[in-house]
Amino acid sequence: MSRYREWDLSCKVYVGNLGSSASKHEIESAFSKFGPLRNVWVARNPPGFAFVEFEDPRDAEDAVRGLDGTRCCGTRVRVEMSSGRSRRGGGGRRPGPRYSR
Repeated sequence: MSRYREWDLSCKVYVGNLGSSASKHEIESAFSKFGPLRNVWVARNPPGFAFVEFEDPRDAEDAVRGLDGTRCCGTRVRVEMSSGRSRRGGGGRRPGPRYSR
């Protein structure tokens, strides 16, 4: 199985706002209603998000439309097409002055 960062972006869906007890089985069950899945990856450290890869990009888009804002794994989830960019980058900070007197 390939790492989630190497998945086909046109078929990759981001699932956010998951509770810490989210299970791969629950996510597979909810998303497989929209079409065959290729991969499911659930974050554990830190928890709260997952990625789902479909076999067909149209199924991924249907899942985004059908599941965004619905309840899954006990919480109301955010479902969107994955952008492929990391949300953990620290590149947005500007260095300030070192000392002020």
